[in-house]
Amino acid sequence: MSGPEVDLHGKAAIVTGAASGIGRAIARTLASRGAGVCVCDLYEAGARKVAQEIEQGGGQAIAVRTDISQPKDVEAMTSATVREFGGLDVLVNNAGLQFIAPVHEFPEEQWNLLIGVMLTGTFLCTKYALPPMMAKRWGRVINISSIHGLVASPFKSAYNAAKHGVVGFTRTVALEVAEYNITVNAICPSYVRTPLVERQIAEQSKVHGIPEQDVVQKIMLAPAAIKRLLEPEEVASFALYLCGDHAAAMTGGAYTLDAGWTAR
Repeated sequence: MSGPEVDLHGKAAIVTGAASGIGRAIARTLASRGAGVCVCDLYEAGARKVAQEIEQGGGQAIAVRTDISQPKDVEAMTSATVREFGGLDVLVNNAGLQFIAPVHEFPEEQWNLLIGVMLTGTFLCTKYALPPMMAKRWGRVINISSIHGLVASPFKSAYNAAKHGVVGFTRTVALEVAEYNITVNAICPSYVRTPLVERQIAEQSKVHGIPEQDVVQKIMLAPAAIKRLLEPEEVASFALYLCGDHAAAMTGGAYTLDAGWTAR
């Protein structure tokens, strides 16, 4: 795995939405640096597969099926991590999903689902993760927001609202827990080559009225200076950097990894 020289031996991490994409890459990267990792996902079979990959590579991992919008699930996941690894040091709030539609046609159940997972879920995971970090007076909370936590695109009202909320939440918690040597940061990537992004292509084609083969270039990459999708490992390397002691003064930030999207 690429990334800075960060030693996480003796530390434990939770990564949500870790069955695929960015979460999988972060879980594997943290484990490769010595962390025991709780691979959290609603998709239990996928979580188990990633945990097995980590163990086959010589790392330590457990898989826990969790609906992060539900307090009891989050509390159980946190307890399982502390019980298995003896503590909790790193939380990566990564779980996310997407739905694309104009506001006047946006299904209310989809709005509630997206806000429940990405914003309420981030709150719940952080709430239950902080006490063991505070007890050790060390911790890292890393929220995977999005470039859509800083700017907006049409037809993504729930996603934009949730990700903007994650940035505001990040800044608030950073101020609250700084005295405990806990940092709280958000990473705001542009489009990443993940199953979540790939599933958007047909929906984007429909709402924008363009062929599917044109979506990546005309919609996803159009605002960026560097015309390519990011790779999950690039986000994972940044997350790893934020875990290091050299990043101890970085807190409350919303850091772009956006291929020049916001440079204009």
